[in-house]
Amino acid sequence: MQRVTSSMLNSQLLLNLNRNAQRMSESQIQMSTGRKINKPSDDPVGITYSLRYRGELASNEQYQKNVDSAISWLDFNDTMLNQSGDVMQRVRELTVQASNGTNPQSALDSIKAEIGELKNQLVDIANSKFNGKYIFNGEQYDVKPYDFPVGADGKIDTSEAINIKTDTGVIQYAVGEMVQLPINTTGEEVIGSSTEIDNVFIMLDRIMEQLTGSRLEELSGELANIDTRIEKMLSVRSEIGAKTNRIELMQGRLGDMNVNLTELQSKTEDADYAELIMKSKIQENIYNASLSAGAKIIQPSLVDFLR
Repeated sequence: MQRVTSSMLNSQLLLNLNRNAQRMSESQIQMSTGRKINKPSDDPVGITYSLRYRGELASNEQYQKNVDSAISWLDFNDTMLNQSGDVMQRVRELTVQASNGTNPQSALDSIKAEIGELKNQLVDIANSKFNGKYIFNGEQYDVKPYDFPVGADGKIDTSEAINIKTDTGVIQYAVGEMVQLPINTTGEEVIGSSTEIDNVFIMLDRIMEQLTGSRLEELSGELANIDTRIEKMLSVRSEIGAKTNRIELMQGRLGDMNVNLTELQSKTEDADYAELIMKSKIQENIYNASLSAGAKIIQPSLVDFLR
């Protein structure tokens, strides 16, 4: 039969006291941090899921930022196209007014001057920038797409519009895992290519020449070209609207995913305060009881053995 010595009693008591103190400390750490997993050893399986949820949340947050940027870009494009449509409608009104055959040359000159200003406005729209990027020059968004010279009289010379070709590259925005959407509109889609008869700048230059020479029959013929260009602008706007709708759906989906992932992460990491308070109080009582019992079991001096 093995004899139990005082040294063995002391060692066992200290071991149990340290174990109880460690459990009480772990509960207090969880209460102070609000998390039940504070180091990998707390829950080796749970920490794996926790890290996975954190990675997915980080990716999801970046996708949400991309979606917000894409919506802002599309909204700005839509605003510029709306302004372009308004300008073209005004050009049409002036062309109709000029082609009725009852205007003196002075009136035609006034119409020509206004169309010239409208052309300058369209040049400004075509060179619009959003966040420092030219929106109508594809992937070459740091290059001005319609860099026309300005004369001494302040008028923009668009006579070389036939030689201008904007970049047709596509800007893709990552709005989800393996999901990329093109969000840019090229200048040729809005203004027209150099080979199209309804290219805005080439067409306006023709109209201004026709107004100068009072060539009213040719001027009337431009109405069909104006209508064609307006229809193309509206078609581009409808495409932007469709893209915006899809991205807004992605925005809602990403928001739902963020809520779900946050909830899963919370279930894995976050501590239950009610349970922790109860457990911490029980462990504190156990620790105090073990201290009290140990003080009675382990006699403090040799005198107690000589009584």
